[in-house]
Amino acid sequence: MATPPTERRRQFLGLLPLPERRFITEALRTETVGGVLLLLAAVVALIWANVWPHAYETVSAYTVGPSSPLHLDLSLEAWANDGLLTIFFFVAGIELKREFVAGELRTPRAALLPVAAAACGVAMPAIVYAVTNSGAGGHPGGWAIPTATDIAFALGVLAVVGSHLPSPLRAFLLTLAVVDDLIAILIIAIFYSSGIKFWALGGALAGLVLFWFLHRRGVHGWYLFVPLAFVIWALMHESGVHATVAGVAMGLMLRCHTEGEEEQSPGEHIEHLVRPLSAGFAVPVFALFAAGVTISGPALREVFTQATPLGIVLGLLVGKTVGVFCGTWLTARFTRAELNPQLRWADLFAVSTLAGIGFTVSLLISELAFPESEALADKAKAAVLVGSVLCALVATVLLKLRNRHYRQLCEDEDRDSDGDGIPDVYQQIR
Repeated sequence: MATPPTERRRQFLGLLPLPERRFITEALRTETVGGVLLLLAAVVALIWANVWPHAYETVSAYTVGPSSPLHLDLSLEAWANDGLLTIFFFVAGIELKREFVAGELRTPRAALLPVAAAACGVAMPAIVYAVTNSGAGGHPGGWAIPTATDIAFALGVLAVVGSHLPSPLRAFLLTLAVVDDLIAILIIAIFYSSGIKFWALGGALAGLVLFWFLHRRGVHGWYLFVPLAFVIWALMHESGVHATVAGVAMGLMLRCHTEGEEEQSPGEHIEHLVRPLSAGFAVPVFALFAAGVTISGPALREVFTQATPLGIVLGLLVGKTVGVFCGTWLTARFTRAELNPQLRWADLFAVSTLAGIGFTVSLLISELAFPESEALADKAKAAVLVGSVLCALVATVLLKLRNRHYRQLCEDEDRDSDGDGIPDVYQQIR
């Protein structure tokens, strides 16, 4: 019997069946899928901005929202930058809190290497950029653009390439990226906030206190916390402090340790629910509006011939690699911190190159660093794209070599050519 048209329409427009919904949400929680969606959104943005530039600019500039009592009449691009990316930073805040209470950052000795690597990985790209832009035609205000590491892209590349790499390598990269995000948030809050309205900032802080109090009292219900979170975000946006700071502040306030008979902390539970929204919608839509820059022969030539974009490319490719690797090596050499025994310095060098993938946060800082020059901001974005792609390519080659090395070790350990039940690797005469 044929399905009635109304039933077919309801099935098409309605929610997916529960098994499919679970499959999609679980897929969006993996770094590989999130990185692929981010990459696809960037490719769509580049095609759209270069093939139909007028349509791209019109949609990006389309204004939505009320102008009073708070100034929320924002363009779609601004909603993506200030609004959707707050969800990304909210998840980053939860990850950071979890690292502090249960991860690599819970003990100073374990945290020392990734924290030093992140700090040097922020300082060195800024120095490289500053040196490159120290001449007459430079723009030193963009020093923070190459300092960020994109968690989704970096972990996505590592997940695709590193099938046999040691698991501590992923933990090191995750901790490095989380600390890197914290430093980036502090940079945004301190250096890219202007015209502070203290009444709005005070209201946002009062909202955060209420958010913390309700959470600690065990109050539940998205219908209460989501409106409160929006009010906090709107007040933070009105205050002049970048609105994404509200996201990471709320993430840090969540409890990320278990109590009593809990199998999962509230922070981990909320992150589990929100991560698909961040990876599947918020970050890709941000990339759609942020990565739309004109790519042409002259534009690419400018990336390697003008001080500002060249400083960004060198900061990501050279500054990040040197900063992360040397910061880790010097810390291990002159302190009591030790590299995980399962890792080798060649592994760390490959991951250091991978940390140069800036993308999401670097694109955001490109907007903030040059608010009065759209042309310069576009050049900075093009440089971020070029630098991130170069880092991804170089890191892929290095990680493949390391992956081949570890795969060969696994094969050698499993090989039993004489059939005596003892792997050959244990019968070799040393």
